[in-house]
Amino acid sequence: VQVVESGGGLVQVGGTLRLSCAASGSVVSIDSMGWYRRSPGKGRELVAGISSRGATVYADSVKGRFTLSRDNDKNAVHLQMNNVIPEDTAIYYCAAKQDSYDLRSGYGYWGQGTQVTVSS
Repeated sequence: VQVVESGGGLVQVGGTLRLSCAASGSVVSIDSMGWYRRSPGKGRELVAGISSRGATVYADSVKGRFTLSRDNDKNAVHLQMNNVIPEDTAIYYCAAKQDSYDLRSGYGYWGQGTQVTVSS
Protein backbone atom coordinates (compact mmCIF):
# COMPACT_ATOMS: atom_id res chain seq x y z
CA VAL A 1 0.00 0.00 0.00
CA GLN A 2 1.32 3.43 -0.93
CA VAL A 3 0.05 6.60 0.70
CA VAL A 4 0.61 10.00 -0.92
CA GLU A 5 -0.27 13.40 0.54
CA SER A 6 -0.89 16.67 -1.25
CA GLY A 7 -2.09 20.18 -0.47
CA GLY A 8 0.36 21.54 2.06
CA GLY A 9 1.74 25.05 1.92
CA LEU A 10 1.78 28.48 3.51
CA VAL A 11 -1.40 29.96 4.95
CA GLN A 12 -2.14 32.99 7.08
CA VAL A 13 -3.63 32.85 10.55
CA GLY A 14 -7.37 32.42 10.28
CA GLY A 15 -7.14 31.05 6.76
CA THR A 16 -8.06 27.71 5.28
CA LEU A 17 -6.16 24.84 3.74
CA ARG A 18 -7.18 21.45 2.40
CA LEU A 19 -4.94 18.41 2.59
CA SER A 20 -5.62 15.33 0.53
CA CYS A 21 -4.32 11.81 0.75
CA ALA A 22 -4.72 8.89 -1.61
CA ALA A 23 -3.92 5.24 -1.04
CA SER A 24 -2.95 2.90 -3.85
CA GLY A 25 -1.82 -0.68 -4.20
CA SER A 26 -3.61 -3.31 -2.10
CA VAL A 27 -6.27 -0.83 -1.03
CA VAL A 28 -8.94 -3.49 -0.55
CA SER A 29 -7.19 -4.27 2.72
CA ILE A 30 -7.42 -0.72 4.01
CA ASP A 31 -10.10 0.25 6.51
CA SER A 32 -9.01 3.34 8.44
CA MET A 33 -7.08 6.40 7.37
CA GLY A 34 -5.87 9.34 9.35
CA TRP A 35 -3.64 12.37 9.66
CA TYR A 36 -0.84 12.92 12.14
CA ARG A 37 1.43 15.89 12.53
CA ARG A 38 4.86 16.61 13.94
CA SER A 39 6.03 20.09 14.84
CA PRO A 40 9.46 21.27 16.03
CA GLY A 41 10.08 20.27 19.62
CA LYS A 42 6.99 18.09 19.78
CA GLY A 43 6.32 14.45 19.17
CA ARG A 44 3.97 13.07 16.61
CA GLU A 45 0.32 13.58 17.43
CA LEU A 46 -2.90 12.37 15.90
CA VAL A 47 -4.90 15.07 14.17
CA ALA A 48 -7.88 13.06 12.98
CA GLY A 49 -8.83 9.55 11.90
CA ILE A 50 -11.71 8.06 9.95
CA SER A 51 -12.94 4.51 9.41
CA SER A 52 -14.37 3.06 6.22
CA ARG A 53 -17.83 3.50 7.73
CA GLY A 54 -17.25 7.17 8.46
CA ALA A 55 -16.57 7.08 12.20
CA THR A 56 -14.17 9.88 13.13
CA VAL A 57 -11.91 11.01 15.95
CA TYR A 58 -10.21 14.38 16.35
CA ALA A 59 -7.53 15.86 18.55
CA ASP A 60 -9.02 18.31 21.03
CA SER A 61 -6.83 21.05 19.59
CA VAL A 62 -8.50 20.86 16.17
CA LYS A 63 -12.12 20.05 17.06
CA GLY A 64 -14.47 22.56 15.52
CA ARG A 65 -11.80 23.78 13.08
CA PHE A 66 -10.73 20.71 11.09
CA THR A 67 -12.97 18.26 9.27
CA LEU A 68 -11.88 14.89 7.93
CA SER A 69 -13.86 13.34 5.11
CA ARG A 70 -13.44 10.24 3.02
CA ASP A 71 -14.06 9.17 -0.57
CA ASN A 72 -14.12 5.38 -0.46
CA ASP A 73 -14.48 5.09 -4.25
CA LYS A 74 -11.15 6.88 -4.68
CA ASN A 75 -9.48 5.51 -1.55
CA ALA A 76 -8.85 9.08 -0.50
CA VAL A 77 -9.33 11.29 2.54
CA HIS A 78 -9.42 15.06 2.78
CA LEU A 79 -8.58 17.22 5.77
CA GLN A 80 -10.29 20.59 5.64
CA MET A 81 -8.42 22.99 7.90
CA ASN A 82 -10.31 26.15 8.84
CA ASN A 83 -9.37 29.04 11.10
CA VAL A 84 -5.77 27.86 11.32
CA ILE A 85 -3.49 29.08 14.09
CA PRO A 86 0.33 29.21 14.35
CA GLU A 87 0.29 26.06 16.48
CA ASP A 88 -0.99 24.15 13.44
CA THR A 89 2.41 24.60 11.79
CA ALA A 90 3.83 21.11 11.32
CA ILE A 91 4.61 18.35 8.89
CA TYR A 92 1.38 16.48 8.28
CA TYR A 93 1.49 12.76 7.60
CA CYS A 94 -1.27 10.63 6.17
CA ALA A 95 -1.57 7.09 7.46
CA ALA A 96 -3.64 4.00 6.75
CA LYS A 97 -4.34 0.65 8.39
CA GLN A 98 -6.38 -2.49 7.93
CA ASP A 99 -8.71 -2.27 10.93
CA SER A 100 -10.97 0.21 12.69
CA TYR A 101 -10.54 -0.89 16.30
CA ASP A 102 -8.82 2.28 17.50
CA LEU A 103 -8.69 5.21 15.13
CA ARG A 104 -6.02 6.89 17.24
CA SER A 105 -3.29 4.31 16.79
CA GLY A 106 -2.00 1.24 14.99
CA TYR A 107 -1.39 2.76 11.56
CA GLY A 108 1.12 0.79 9.51
CA TYR A 109 1.23 2.62 6.19
CA TRP A 110 2.58 6.14 6.05
CA GLY A 111 3.08 8.90 3.53
CA GLN A 112 6.18 11.08 3.22
CA GLY A 113 4.53 14.10 4.79
CA THR A 114 3.56 17.57 3.62
CA GLN A 115 4.57 20.83 5.27
CA VAL A 116 1.94 23.22 6.58
CA THR A 117 3.13 26.63 7.73
CA VAL A 118 0.80 29.15 9.35
CA SER A 119 2.08 32.70 9.24
CA SER A 120 1.00 35.37 11.70
